[in-house]
Amino acid sequence: MFHPIPERILNLMKQMERQDAAERLDGTPRSRRLRQVTPETGRYLALQAAMAPRGKWVEVGTSGGYSTLWLALAAMETDQKVITYDVDPAKIEIARETFRQAGVESWVEPVCADARQQLPALEGISFCFIDTEKELYLDCYELVIPRMVPGGILVADNTISHYEELASFIDHVMQDERVDALAVTIEKGVLLCRKRGKEEKNAPFR
Repeated sequence: MFHPIPERILNLMKQMERQDAAERLDGTPRSRRLRQVTPETGRYLALQAAMAPRGKWVEVGTSGGYSTLWLALAAMETDQKVITYDVDPAKIEIARETFRQAGVESWVEPVCADARQQLPALEGISFCFIDTEKELYLDCYELVIPRMVPGGILVADNTISHYEELASFIDHVMQDERVDALAVTIEKGVLLCRKRGKEEKNAPFR
């Protein structure tokens, strides 16, 4: 998966990293920026996805497709496909071109739609990455978890950088007995959740 990353994908990632850094420096409006994860978080996502059980992979918040490229590495390794949602048609078009240039179109399905309208039709989700508008995190989480297979993995981004906006969401997840959750202090912070199976709920230690 990482040994080695295909050159066409690695070069495209580096190009997107430079563009993201430049946009942050020159004051490009937030709505127009790529707003992508860091490379370290991308590697973390790919590893978590590769370790998830079999099932559907979902990403909420495509932007330019940078994080999706990391997930595509895991998808290629495990013969999976990533369904990635974004409501912005312009961002979806940028992402489609990203996937074309990277040669990962067979492992990625970009969808221009509100994920909250699409997720109810999915079952058997085994991996989900949430990186969208912060006020939507809880809605997306509550749509994914009931449709997630036991052992499924959900990762939510920006739990350090946007802690004030996400504090109530983080507290909700930490108290949710359907999952085991951990706040991971990598880069801008992620919340890592594992869906518990029915037999695990309130099971005593042996």
